[in-house]
Amino acid sequence: MEELTFTIKQTAEQTGISEDTIRYYEKIMLLPRADRKENGHRVYRKEDIYMIKLISCLKKTGMPLEAMRPFLAASANTDSAEYTELVDQLRSHRDNIVNQISSLQRIVDFIDIKLKEGRPRQECSDKSQDDVLEEEKEKAKTKPISVVEMSYFSASAKTNKLQNSIR
Repeated sequence: MEELTFTIKQTAEQTGISEDTIRYYEKIMLLPRADRKENGHRVYRKEDIYMIKLISCLKKTGMPLEAMRPFLAASANTDSAEYTELVDQLRSHRDNIVNQISSLQRIVDFIDIKLKEGRPRQECSDKSQDDVLEEEKEKAKTKPISVVEMSYFSASAKTNKLQNSIR
C-alpha cells in the first residue's frame, strides 16, 4: 500500500500556512527538505503536516522560530521524561502566555468599564474589573453630600424636632 502524500498546495490548505512560508521553513531547515517527485514537485506526508501545524501553534504563542528547533527535533513518540529541560522551557513559556492572557483580560475589563461609563475617568491598571467595580461602590458610599441634600436633612431634622416637641 502506497503512503498518502500531498502537494505543497494541499499542504498549505490543510495547515493554513502559505506555500511561500512552507518553502521558507525548509530553506532555514526548520522543516526537513521535502521529498520530490520525478518532475521536481515537493511531496509532503502526514508527519510533515503535523510538524507544520506544530510550528504554527508554537509561532502563535510568540515563540521565535529558532527557539522551536529543539521542540521540533524531539520525537512526538518519545517519552517527555527524556527531555526534562524542554518540558521545563515549555512550562515556562506556558506561564508567560497565561500572564499575558491575564494582562489582556485586565485591559478588556478596563475597556468594558469605560464603555459602561461612557467616559474615561480612571487609568488602566493591573486591577481586575471586579476590584474596580468594588472601589466604585465604596466611592459611592462615601460620596460627599451636596448642599441641596444638606438642606433637605437639616429641614427634616427641624421638622422631626418640632413633631417630637408637640407630642
